[in-house]
Amino acid sequence: MKTKLTNPFNTLSKDKIKNIGYLPRWIILFIDFFIVSISAVIGSYILDGIGLNFFPDKNSYWTILLYLITHLFFFWKYKTFAGIIRHTTLVDAIQLFWSEFSVLITLYIINVISSTAFDYKIFLNTHLLICCILSYCLLLAFRILVKSMFETYLTTSNNNDLINTIIYGSDNRALTIANAIITESPKRFHLVGFVDKKPGISTNRILNLPLLNVNRKISVLARKLGAQSIIIADNTLNNEEKISIIDDCLQYNIKVFNLPYLNDMSNQKTIAANIRNIKIQDLLERKPIELDNCNISKQLNDKVVLVSGGAGSIGSEIVWQVSKFNPKKILIVDQAETPLHQVSLEMQKNDTSCEIIPIILNIKNKELLEAVFQKYQPDVVYHAAAYKHVPLMENHPEQAIQTNVFGTKVLADLSVKYNVDRFVMVSTDKAVNPSNIMGASKRIAEKYVQSLDSYLKDSHKSRTKFITTRFGNVLGSNGSVVPLFTKQIEMGGPITITHPDIIRYFMTIPEACQLVLEAGSMGNGGEVYIFDMGKPVKIIDLAHKMIRLAGLIPDQDIEIRIVGLRPGEKLYEELLNDSSKTLPTHHEKIMIAVDDKEHYISIDSEINALHDLSYTNITEMVIQMKKIVPEFKSLNSDFQKLDV
Repeated sequence: MKTKLTNPFNTLSKDKIKNIGYLPRWIILFIDFFIVSISAVIGSYILDGIGLNFFPDKNSYWTILLYLITHLFFFWKYKTFAGIIRHTTLVDAIQLFWSEFSVLITLYIINVISSTAFDYKIFLNTHLLICCILSYCLLLAFRILVKSMFETYLTTSNNNDLINTIIYGSDNRALTIANAIITESPKRFHLVGFVDKKPGISTNRILNLPLLNVNRKISVLARKLGAQSIIIADNTLNNEEKISIIDDCLQYNIKVFNLPYLNDMSNQKTIAANIRNIKIQDLLERKPIELDNCNISKQLNDKVVLVSGGAGSIGSEIVWQVSKFNPKKILIVDQAETPLHQVSLEMQKNDTSCEIIPIILNIKNKELLEAVFQKYQPDVVYHAAAYKHVPLMENHPEQAIQTNVFGTKVLADLSVKYNVDRFVMVSTDKAVNPSNIMGASKRIAEKYVQSLDSYLKDSHKSRTKFITTRFGNVLGSNGSVVPLFTKQIEMGGPITITHPDIIRYFMTIPEACQLVLEAGSMGNGGEVYIFDMGKPVKIIDLAHKMIRLAGLIPDQDIEIRIVGLRPGEKLYEELLNDSSKTLPTHHEKIMIAVDDKEHYISIDSEINALHDLSYTNITEMVIQMKKIVPEFKSLNSDFQKLDV
């Protein structure tokens, strides 16, 4: 990685200049005395010009001494020499005024007393007035001059350390952001201009800075204005336009900053503080998800909600979002002690009236899990607990069966027994035409809850509705590529990619969990909901963008290393089986996958046999998995030999 070198002499020089403002008080007092003396001399010349003498001929030295001692007293009284010169304010100007005014009044009174008692004037009153006015003006001018010199120098010096930036936009929002940048303290940006896509711009300057029309690439305009960064302030840009701007800027190492939506655009400190680097999540932005809050609230309000895997990245977000709908209790079930403790502490800080109950528990432990159901009687279950790392499950397939399959079965069966209203299962696109143990285990779990729902409807034995949600990779979740790439970049590389052509669908954690809540509220039971994942992303392109977002150059500062596909890994994931069809819903981002449903008695028996085999014979267990899921074909795995 490249290291930026700085000149220590420049820093030293700047530090010395900054420290001048902290002069000892006696030096400031000496300068003030000198100014007062100069004022007396100037006053004397003014009066000489009209034929008057400033001091009487007698005792002139004592007169000068009285004049200076009086100034000294009132300088001390009003602490005019105690402030830092380069931080002079209106308060300092007022203190100087009262000091000189007090000198004038005091010497005038002394003069009147001397004239009355001894028939002798120590000063001419006209001389006093002229002298005090001159002293005040020169004392204040000295402070203003020093303050201006410092501000001019430090502004020029600091501008060398600031990021030259342009703002994309020219409307009121852009002007508000510009003013926030200008007034920000400490400063981060030096604003050098504006750019805007609007045709026919009537002026070519804003805030006395150039405004350029976007008739060329942003990177060209930025270089023309000497900018190293751009702040996107135009909310009318669609996602394609924004991504195009970001890609263009990143190609030339121009930093891109963004301002999230703010309700209050009047607080300049808040605006400046919220200007942040573009993150990889921003490149996948979609239109904000509009939830049916009324329907979700009806489902969750004053209810007991159980979230399995509630300490994980998906589960903890579900917990947080559920808490906003005023449930009575949230049971956070997870086997990971430390993450569970952290989530419970965070939720206790949250402004929610619901009771948060953390429970350390493995969902495959039927006896302990039933005790939880018996005690708390949950109304809604969100099932997010699962083993999800593909290579680990290839090495430990029995764990995938015992947790992902049997754990789901235990949780589902108890939901029926204790009359849970809704059971919402979080699944994955890896369950579609699975090529690995993890994906196949999730597909078996899907089959079970679907068949159970059909069985209950046909037999009228329970009111529990089973709903499955299926989506792809979630940005920032535990084990996803984004945290991995971030860590690899921080360590100086290399970034490891399994294959140059590998692609994946991505969503953000909040977006995925919002859709889970929405699908859970709209389901009638038995559905497999799939989410609009947008366009697939090439992982190698993702790596390039993350490196450039870090201000580095791919394959120069950070190496990208191809390491080969891992066991069970596909080049691309799917959201539907080849034989599946989709049905629309009232939500444009949610569709229903129409899959063939299994017979409950048959799948229940097969899962029980599968669970028994997980403790005795792994090979037979995998064969049984491939029997339950005929489309399960292993890739890059030792289990390929078991494919029929």
